[in-house]
Amino acid sequence: MKVFLIGGTGLLGSEAARELIRRGHEVSSIALPPLPPGAVLPPEMKIEFGNYLEMDDTQLRAHLTGCEGFVFAAGVDERVEGPPPIYDLFKKYNIDPLKRILQIAKESGVRHSVIYGSYFSHFDKVRPEEELTKWHPYIRSRRDQEEMALSFADEDFDVAILELPYIFGVQPGRKPVWVFLVEMLRGMKRFTLFPKGGTTMLTVRQVAQATAGALENNRRGTCYPIGYYNKTWKEFLTIVHQHLGTPDKKILTIPTWMYVLGGRKIMREQRAKGLEAGLHMVKFAALQCSNQFIDKSLGCEPLGVEPDDIDRAIGDSIRQCVEILDHKADVIDMKGE
Repeated sequence: MKVFLIGGTGLLGSEAARELIRRGHEVSSIALPPLPPGAVLPPEMKIEFGNYLEMDDTQLRAHLTGCEGFVFAAGVDERVEGPPPIYDLFKKYNIDPLKRILQIAKESGVRHSVIYGSYFSHFDKVRPEEELTKWHPYIRSRRDQEEMALSFADEDFDVAILELPYIFGVQPGRKPVWVFLVEMLRGMKRFTLFPKGGTTMLTVRQVAQATAGALENNRRGTCYPIGYYNKTWKEFLTIVHQHLGTPDKKILTIPTWMYVLGGRKIMREQRAKGLEAGLHMVKFAALQCSNQFIDKSLGCEPLGVEPDDIDRAIGDSIRQCVEILDHKADVIDMKGE
């Protein structure tokens, strides 16, 4: 099928395009410039550099006409801070433009769509007692994004939302999201302090497989919780330490109340700057200090995601972060499309 992808130069989008092309699909994309230095895109992908947010309906329709599939690999994530209410910013980049594009896509004859969402949406559904949408503007925006997108689904238009977790892998020239983690760990000289709990994760290649699987197999509207490897924070950090060259560094589990103290400090600093974050860092402790695990049978297996080398993917990500912090790599920051 012909697929139009927003975000084709990004870490996830470029790998999804590569997998789709490998399976025989034709991919065109629009993405923000510049191309990261050293990044290699699939030569078969037709790429146009530009900002889809600045395009009118006619321009978007020209990209979508003749396509059977659409992939939205853009938007902003929970790391973004801004003037309150921060929900408005998430709505501006994650909800409103997607609603416009889905409408145009459906009118243009597109049959299958895939949207990159967040695994926080999954946990909001299975843990209603934590009231995640009440306390966290970012999580509320992702749930609202899902509700909006699924409203377009019917027998003629399929909508698949991939609720994505921690993702590991690298793109040359693109700054990974994990630089903050490596910088923090390197700053803890004697031992690493981290809360209890853990997370699910997968590789960039597995995200690409889930994307292709959803385009090819999903029918009507479905949210897929995506997670393949479940690791406690201690298990994960043990792998990170190995790739940092500090395999014997001790990892000490701090109590939840200590994490809460750190969250309060962060929020005080944000308020002093007139900023609000997508996550309420005090209330977030309940989720962060728990096992945010997802069984692969819920999303990965139905979409045909295969096993991959998560240790290697983590290592690639960590080594690239070290190169950046040591000023040995020329990169551009990750950003929303």
